[in-house]
Amino acid sequence: MKSDTAFDIRCKLCPRLAGFLAEVREEHPDYYALPVPPFGDPKARFIVVGLAPGKHGANRTGRPFTGDYAGILLYATLHKFGFASRPESVSADDGLKLKDCRITNAVKCLPPANKPQPDEIKRCNRYISVELQATNEGTVILALGLIAHAAVLKSFGLKASAFRFRHGAEYPLPGGQVLLDSYHCSRYNTQTKRLTTPMFEKVVARAKALLP
Repeated sequence: MKSDTAFDIRCKLCPRLAGFLAEVREEHPDYYALPVPPFGDPKARFIVVGLAPGKHGANRTGRPFTGDYAGILLYATLHKFGFASRPESVSADDGLKLKDCRITNAVKCLPPANKPQPDEIKRCNRYISVELQATNEGTVILALGLIAHAAVLKSFGLKASAFRFRHGAEYPLPGGQVLLDSYHCSRYNTQTKRLTTPMFEKVVARAKALLP
């Protein structure tokens, strides 16, 4: 059954994830430890799609890519290209604002070991489908990593086999939106130089150039 909402803080459709969040709340009573909502302009023309909340980042703060290593490159780059009011995102109440930009995740809940299972990714797609299908022609969607890439395609009813993931790839979508791909800005990818600052900035610069 499809949802008609882009987010549900009460969602417990995935027993494993709901149980894990309950354990984390007991271990860290001060953590947000709930499904993490999208952050930014509801009518944004630039949407960044990540994988899932990090345990000590978004799962702690309640804002995507906030308070963890993965957000360092993302927010610095968004600020450089005029999409964020400041280059660092440290807490949900730090005053940072996004401009014509929204950040969301393919999976809204923290998964154990940062690895959601295929059925959890599929179940959670009902939310991002609503969110992305409400976007207008000309919207640019940046997928960070293969799972986010596949989630975007599924939300538009497209087969992943026809749209191969690769860093810097660019694909038109049925509603006139554009899908861009980038390696995820995780600690592993940036420290191993699989994703460098110039590489990521080039993709975000392309996104800005595509906006109508």
